[in-house]
Amino acid sequence: MTGAGRTDPAADPRPVLVTGGAGFIGSNLADRLAAQGHDVIVYDAMARAGVERNLAWLQQNHGARIAHLRADIRDANTLAEAAEAAKAVFHMAAQVAVTTSLVEPVEDLGINLIGTVNLLEALRAKGDGTPLIFASTNKVYGDLADLDFALDGNAYRPTDAEIRAHGISEARPLDFHTPYGCSKGAADQYVLDYARSYGVPTAVMRMSCIYGQRQMGTEDQGWVAHFLIRALKGQQITLFGDGHQVRDILDVSNAVEAYLNAWARIDEVSGRAFNLGGGPANAVSLRQLLDHIAAIIGRPVDVAFSDWRAGDQRYFVADARAAEAALALSPRVGWQDGVLRLAQWLAGEHGVNLPLGEPSLAQSA
Repeated sequence: MTGAGRTDPAADPRPVLVTGGAGFIGSNLADRLAAQGHDVIVYDAMARAGVERNLAWLQQNHGARIAHLRADIRDANTLAEAAEAAKAVFHMAAQVAVTTSLVEPVEDLGINLIGTVNLLEALRAKGDGTPLIFASTNKVYGDLADLDFALDGNAYRPTDAEIRAHGISEARPLDFHTPYGCSKGAADQYVLDYARSYGVPTAVMRMSCIYGQRQMGTEDQGWVAHFLIRALKGQQITLFGDGHQVRDILDVSNAVEAYLNAWARIDEVSGRAFNLGGGPANAVSLRQLLDHIAAIIGRPVDVAFSDWRAGDQRYFVADARAAEAALALSPRVGWQDGVLRLAQWLAGEHGVNLPLGEPSLAQSA
């Protein structure tokens, strides 16, 4: 059912399906859903290191509200059965690393695009207006090579005054680079077109760098947590490029709110894509982040440099004004505070003691 005929989600006893629900963002989303009284199907193949701990945490906190379905997103039949049972779908399952996509492009295609189309087809066949909110990426905009940047201290800044003030908007032309960019970008467009062509209620979140608790960062994905884990353990961190590249980092609590608000407003926002990131106030270069991490851990960070990686953007800051307006989003967590909280959580997870007291944020801003 759609529009005025849609069942009130709070009164609908059916579960919410979260694909990739044992992953970083997925587990945080499942946690919030369960806390709000929804049953949750965590659909996850459990292929990534660390997700077992996330699932155990969910089950410990929420008991029978969390039902785990261990299955691959490419398993169309199992996926369709899960979708048939659900009142809403948050599609987070993905192959998430550009580097992996360059080595295994067919695998990347199958997971990111075919898996998404399988899910869309299941919802189209179901035909009851079950909404889908999709986790896309800022990589759909390519490397932004046509934009000019100037080095401002330790960070690249765009010379275009409008972009410098607000970031990259959804009006930016799509430009898929690398197999990962192609697979996620094509999936992004399929999700939007199923709203247009078939009336499946969908919305797309083109995410910048999300960070926060339950992030098991690696060199290929989840770089904020990766930097913190390496620094906490006294291990060397490799920067690809010169370290002046800028990203707008967003605390996972803010990302979860955006997804939930998109579901609540799906009749108003169906068929739309939103940039979701920290915005200019949370824009930080890799070098600036490392300075802040050094202040948190109370010692310098060991850094090495390597060549730029394929498809890397010297700058990406999301213009999130459309999402803020359409989804009624709360103020974002400031990046210094959010990174400190993640450091404290990771220190506990890895058995590392942090210095007493707060770091001096002035030196890292």
